[in-house]
Order: sequence, then C-alpha cells, then structure tokens
Amino acid sequence: MNRILSRGIKLIPIVITLLIFSYSIGLAEGPALTLRESIDTAIKNSVLLHGAKEGVKGAEAQKNEAFTAFLPRFSTSYSYTRLHETPMTTFTATPSSPPFSVEVGTRDNYNWAVEATQPIFAGGSILANYQYNKQGLAISRSEEERTVQDIVQEVKTTYFNVLRAGKLLEAAKQAVELLRSLRNTAQQFFDVGLIPKNDLLYAEVELANSEHDLVRAENSLALAKASFNTALRRDISTPVQLEDILTETPFALSFEECLKTALENRPELKAYQLKVNQAQSLVKIARSGYFPTVSVVGNYSKYGDDPDVSGSEFQDQESWYVMAVANWNFWEWGKTKFQVDNSLARENQSKDLLANARDQVTLEVKNAYLVSRKRKNRFPSPKRQSNRRKKITASTGSATRNRWQPPRKSSTPRRS
Repeated sequence: MNRILSRGIKLIPIVITLLIFSYSIGLAEGPALTLRESIDTAIKNSVLLHGAKEGVKGAEAQKNEAFTAFLPRFSTSYSYTRLHETPMTTFTATPSSPPFSVEVGTRDNYNWAVEATQPIFAGGSILANYQYNKQGLAISRSEEERTVQDIVQEVKTTYFNVLRAGKLLEAAKQAVELLRSLRNTAQQFFDVGLIPKNDLLYAEVELANSEHDLVRAENSLALAKASFNTALRRDISTPVQLEDILTETPFALSFEECLKTALENRPELKAYQLKVNQAQSLVKIARSGYFPTVSVVGNYSKYGDDPDVSGSEFQDQESWYVMAVANWNFWEWGKTKFQVDNSLARENQSKDLLANARDQVTLEVKNAYLVSRKRKNRFPSPKRQSNRRKKITASTGSATRNRWQPPRKSSTPRRS
C-alpha cells in the first residue's frame, strides 16, 4: 500500500501541470475584462501618466520662453519729478551792475518713454539656451512614453498573475481532492489490517500539507486581484473577472535582433542621450561668458511740466535716439572658467550614466531572452501536451485500478 500511495503522490505535480493548461477560471460574476480593456482603463486612470503629461506642458512652456530671447524686448516708463525749487541761473550784465536770476526749468517735470532692445550677439548663449529647453521637452516626452510602457507592463504582469493564481488555486483544489481520496483509501486499508499505522499517518500529513497549500493559493489569488485593481486605480476590493488567454504567441527573434530593437527604442536610453545633449548645451552657455554682448536700443521720450507731457517753454515735447551697446565683462577672477569646468564635468557624468543605462538594458534583454527560451522549452506544443495527457491518464487509471483491487488473503496475522 505504501508503494501505491507513493505512486499516487508522485502523480500530483503532473496533475497540477495538466490543470494549468486545461482549466479556465471564472473569477467573478459579470463581463470579463480583456487585456486591451485593462490597459486602456489603466492608462485612462493613471495619475503618473497625468503627471508626465503635465511635465510635457511645462517643458513646452519653457521652450517657448527660451525662444522669446531671440525677439526684441519692449518697455515703457512714466515718471514724475518735483524739484525742491525752480531751477535758476544768475547773470551779471556789467561788473558794476547787480546780478539777476533767470528761470531755466520747471519745478514739476513729467516724463514718458518707450524703449526697444534687440539682442544682436550674446556669445551663442541665446541659441544654446533654446536648444537646452528644446531637448528638455524631448526628455519630458520620452518620460511620458516610458510611463505608458511601465503602465502596460504592470497591467500585463498583474493580469497574468491573476490568471496564474486562479489556475494554481484550481490545481490546489484538485490536489486536495486527490489526497483526500488517497487518505480515505488508506483508512479503509488500515481498518482491515492491510497497511501499518505509519502509511495512514503519511497520507494524513500529505493531505494536511495540501490543505495548507490551498489556503496559500487562495491568499495568492486575493493578493493578485488586489494588485490588478491597484494597477487600474480601482477599489482594491472590486470583483475581478478576466478573459483567459490560452493562445501561444510565437517568438522567433534572435538575441541580437532583440538587443538592437531595445537600444533603438527604449525611452530611458533616449532620455539619457538627450541629457548628454543638454549638458553639451550648458557648456556652450557657460563659454558664452568669454564673449561680449551686443544689442541695439531705440528710445522715444516725451517731456512736459504737466501730466499730459505736452512740453514746456524750456524743453521740447519729444525726443528719440537709436544706439548700439556692447558690454563685455573681461575679468571676473575665473568665474566663467569655473562655470565651464562645472558644465564639462556634468557632460562627462551624463555620458557615464548613458553607458551604464545601455549596460542595464543589455542585461535586461539577455535575461528576458533566456527566460523566454526556458519557458518555450519547458512548455511543450499542444500536440505533445495532448499525447502526454493521454499517457498520464492511462497511467493514473491503471494506478486507480490497482489501488482498488481486493486485497489478497495472507496467512500473516495483523500486527497490533
């Protein structure tokens, strides 16, 4: 009997494997969610994706702000000045005549001015700053793309975890039923004295272990459902019913093709490359401090001794001028050099981070490729599964018939 029990217990892993391929589960009442619907729901409800979209809006605003530096700036001002006394000047007609004073201005003075400034040359800092912010916008879009991919990956992972946990729960229930049947058979054999007490205890221990595995399978399914609801930003206790996916998708790409695709399309690699470009733009901005800045300024002003700036007897009502201005800070005790050194260090740091990211992606692709090959070799084709299932069914039926055969009479008395 011990041999029969051992043979039955050895069949349990095979039965579980068959159940994983054979059973589909109804996880809750109501229409089943497809994988596409789950992904769409998660993308629609994701706060991370909403935050990434807001980041894109902010980066686009910064790029537009940087572009305005190419355009002329206009400003206006209006001022009022009251002197402590009316401006006077003193004249002397002859050395013997007394001096006399003459007004040369007004005590109340109003001024209105409009000024336009157009930068002509700034050492390349304006263009470099625009390129920096333009690359920042591209980084934000890459981060948005990566967020979408992360959401899709999380939904797929939790989706298939629910299906897997449900199948394992069904397999655990079947295992409990099988071991309970073996325990009952062992009890009957023990009652008629065909097996010792140890064989009965062995069957009871295996049944208890399977019941413990059943509890763990139920908990795993509940946790998988909670994770799925969290990925979709639904209430954690929302009932879950998913469409089962049993079709096998062929994967025939080589490792080199997979690695090439990943290095070209992974959004985090695009972001790191753009950060390198940003660091190079910062170097250009820092080096612009070595050059002078040149701009053209145009000014139009109106004056007067009353608020409507209509002029006075001492000053014309309006005036204007155009001038070119060059400004060059040629000595700042090494400030510009230190800024350039800092920018170069950041550029080298960005290149190192890009190289490290490439290594990480290569490792991830290698691991995923090996896992896919392992699963392909582990799970046979449907035809081989069917043949194997027939063999196992025949073997199980033979073991069942042997287990239920009437015991032979023995002259050996039962040991108490």
